[in-house]
Amino acid sequence: MANNTVSINLKWCKKCGLCAHYCPKGVFELDKFGTPSVKAEEQCIGCMQCEIRCPDFAITVDKK
Repeated sequence: MANNTVSINLKWCKKCGLCAHYCPKGVFELDKFGTPSVKAEEQCIGCMQCEIRCPDFAITVDKK
C-alpha cells in the first residue's frame, strides 16, 4: 500500500475535530485545545474523509 501525505493548514483550521472524528484509521490526534496533528500518517488509506468533511479546507491528502 502506498503512503499518502496528509497535511493540515493550521491557519485555516478552526479546531472542530471533524478530521479526527471521521478518519477510520486514527491518523489524527487532537491536543487538549482541539488542535489536530497528524500522528499516524502511515495508516492513511486515502479515503479522503478528512479532506471532504473539513469545513475550512484545511486538510490536504496527497495520494501516492
